[in-house]
Amino acid sequence: MRTLRKLTTTLLLPHPMLTSLLSLSERRLIWLFIGILTVKIGYIVGNGLELIGDESYYWDWSRQPDWCYYSKPPMVAWIIAVATTLGGSSVESVRLPAAILNLLTLVYLYKTTSALYSPKAGCLALLMLIAMPFNVLLGFIMTIDAPLCCFWAMSLYYLAQALFKQRDKAWLWAGCATGAAVLSKQVALLLPLMVLIFLALEQNRRQLLLSRCFFSYLAPVLLSLIPILAWNAEHDWVMYEHSKHHLTQEVLNLSARASQAASFIGYQLLLISPLLCVLVISDSAKRLRHFKQLNAAEQFLTLTGPVLLAGIFLLNIGQKTQGNWAVPFYFSAIILISGSYSQLKTLPNSLTNGIKLGLGLVLITYALPLLISVFNLTNSPLDPTSRFKYWRQLATQVDNYRQQHGQDAFIITLGHRFMTSELAFYLPEQPQVYRYETTGQIASQYELWPGPNDPIGHSAYLIVEHKYIPLPKAITNAFEHIQTLGQIENPLDISNPYHVLLAQGLKQWPVLSRPD
Repeated sequence: MRTLRKLTTTLLLPHPMLTSLLSLSERRLIWLFIGILTVKIGYIVGNGLELIGDESYYWDWSRQPDWCYYSKPPMVAWIIAVATTLGGSSVESVRLPAAILNLLTLVYLYKTTSALYSPKAGCLALLMLIAMPFNVLLGFIMTIDAPLCCFWAMSLYYLAQALFKQRDKAWLWAGCATGAAVLSKQVALLLPLMVLIFLALEQNRRQLLLSRCFFSYLAPVLLSLIPILAWNAEHDWVMYEHSKHHLTQEVLNLSARASQAASFIGYQLLLISPLLCVLVISDSAKRLRHFKQLNAAEQFLTLTGPVLLAGIFLLNIGQKTQGNWAVPFYFSAIILISGSYSQLKTLPNSLTNGIKLGLGLVLITYALPLLISVFNLTNSPLDPTSRFKYWRQLATQVDNYRQQHGQDAFIITLGHRFMTSELAFYLPEQPQVYRYETTGQIASQYELWPGPNDPIGHSAYLIVEHKYIPLPKAITNAFEHIQTLGQIENPLDISNPYHVLLAQGLKQWPVLSRPD
C-alpha cells in the first residue's frame, strides 16, 4: 500500500514538482537514459509475455535473409538476424533491439528539440513521449515500428541540422537515416517528399533543390530503394501489390466509415493517452490554420507532423487504417508543442494534466501482466495480453504428437501465418514450418519460399484450423494416406480448434490452387 501511495503521489505531481522534474532531467540526462534502458530491458526479461504473431513472423524472415519480403522491406529481419546470431533465438534476443532502438528514438527526439529550441524543451518533449503508452510498446515489441521510429527521429535531427544550422555534412547523415527508415517501412518515403515540399515553398532555400547538399541527401534514399525494387521485380511486384491493397480498398458505406473512424480515433486516444492526444490534435489544427505565419523551422515540423497526421485522419474516413500508422507523425507535433510551451513561465494545465494521465497509463501498461493475473482476467474480453499467450502451449501439445508418432516428418499448417511462425519459433529445435494457402493466392512470405528439399515419400504433420476441415483436394491428393491424430483447443477462438493429422507418403508437393 505504501508503494501504491507513492505512485499515486507521483502521478498527482503539482506544477512546481513537474517543473523540478524537468530541471532534474536536464541535469541528469545521461542517468535518465540509462534508467530508461534498464527498465525496458528488465521488462523484456521479466514480463513473461510470448512473442506476438508479427514478431515470430519477422523472426522467421530473419532465418532467410533477403533484400525484401512479401509485405515489408528487410530492415526488421536484418536486425533480428544480427540479434539472434549474437544471442540465440530466444524471446529476449528478438526483443532486445526494440529497447535499444527506442532509446535512440528518445535520444534523437531530445536532440532535435534541444537544437531547435532549448534543452528545457528537449526534456519536455522527452517527458511527453515517455508519457505516451505507445512508447512502451515500441520499447519491447520488435516489429517494423521500432526501427521506423528510430530512423525517422534520426532523420528529423539531421535534417534540422542541415536546414537550420547550415551543417552541410548533416545532409548525408540525414539521407542515410531516411534510407534506413525506407528499408524499415515504405511510409518513410513521405519524409523526402515533405523535405521537397518544404524547400519548394521556402523561397530562401529553394536553390537547395539543385544543390550538391540536397543530392547527398537523396542519394542514400535512392540507393535504399534499389534492393527493394530489384527484389520486387523478381517477385512480380508482390510487395507493391500488397501495399496498393491498403490504399485502394473498397470505399466503405457511411455506417462502416463511422465505425472505422471511431475505432481509429479510439486507438489514438489509447496509444497517445486521451489528454495528450487531444492536445496534439488541437495544436496541430492551429498550426495548419496559421501555416504561413510560422517560422521556417515550425513549417518544416508542421509538414513532417501535423500535415501527415491530418492526411492519415482523412484517409481513415474512407477506408480502413491501422492505429499504428500515425505513430512517427507525432514526433514533430511533440517537438512543436514542447518548443512553444517551454518558453512559458508555467506549463499550462492541459499539458501537465496530460503528462500525469499519460504516466499513469504507462504504469498501468507496464503492470498489465500482473493486473490480469491478480484480477483473474486471463483470456477474458478485458485481457489485452491474450495475443502474447498460448503459442508455447500450442507448440508443446503439437510436439507431444510428434513424440508419439515420430519426429522425422516435416510440418505443414493450414491457417493464419502467425500459427506457422509461432510453431516454428516455439517447437523444439525451431524447425522450418511450411504453410499451405487455401485461397490459392500469395498471401504471406511462406508462399514465396519453396518447400523442403527432396520431400517425396516423406510424411508430414498437418496442423489445421477447424475452418479448413475437410481438407482441400490439393492436400489430400498430395499424400497416399492421411489420418487424424486429435484436436488441440484454441483458447483464443474456442469454435476454431486445431486439428493434428499425420499425412504419409508424399506423392507431390502441394501447389497453390483455387478452392474446390
